[in-house]
Amino acid sequence: MLYTPDQTAQLPAEGFRYLLTSLDDHVLTITLNRPEKKNALNTLMLVEFAFALAYAHYATEVWLVVLAASGDTFCAGMDLKSLAQPSSDGSGFESVSTGDRESMSIPEPSGPVRLGELMAGLHKPCIARVQGSVYAGGFLLVGGSTYVVAADAATFSLPEVKRGLFPFQVLALLLDIMPARSALDLCLRAQTLTATDALKIGLVTNVVPINELDRAITRLADELKQVSPTAIQFGLQAYQQQKSLPSNKQQAFLYEQFSQLQQTSDAKEGMAAFLEKRKPTWGTNR
Repeated sequence: MLYTPDQTAQLPAEGFRYLLTSLDDHVLTITLNRPEKKNALNTLMLVEFAFALAYAHYATEVWLVVLAASGDTFCAGMDLKSLAQPSSDGSGFESVSTGDRESMSIPEPSGPVRLGELMAGLHKPCIARVQGSVYAGGFLLVGGSTYVVAADAATFSLPEVKRGLFPFQVLALLLDIMPARSALDLCLRAQTLTATDALKIGLVTNVVPINELDRAITRLADELKQVSPTAIQFGLQAYQQQKSLPSNKQQAFLYEQFSQLQQTSDAKEGMAAFLEKRKPTWGTNR
């Protein structure tokens, strides 16, 4: 995380410039709110997003995140004007340094903001509410989400090669969720996928008519809130961590994670509820 728990103890009282946030019954909704620019990600917007995700990661009252967008486009990727000044770490399109940025009311992050790393570090379920088109770096938001519920008219495209660029970090993320040839084809031919196409290759998890989008999100969120938020958080964290371990170390690591999870209040409550044949009451002491 690019922020500490103390820095993100609460969201800024005055709100964000390019994001809208709301917390309701353990669900934090983060809405990209730059519709006049098709929610293209500029430096300040990325920093605000990093702060909001850090808050979601640390806040015990947040059990899951819904990622939404204003307007008719979910995300047009990186604001191309932001590319005029290369980032200090040379990462360009998919990261941004902490330097030259607009005045903001939140602390500066401790390092460059990379969407893929931010999404992987959330360790809580993230539901992407895709109401419109997704382009370029917007794939990092969609591909990094646990669930992607898309309107049937939504489209998906990686146009970087048409601009002399390549979606390097997007490719790495896509390789986690679809066959290599499918991921490479998306990057190389820059074709536009329909929501149904995206569902077939695993980029999207559910496709619904636009007027049923909110109902589908609510239904999925309600299902996730019925199970232990602690178990989910342990599981998502272990999923990310075991990727970096050699195969002969993974089972020992996962066994240790299970042993730690057994000691939590949620595990004890879950077992007690099972034996007593009642619905568990999940706590926030995790």
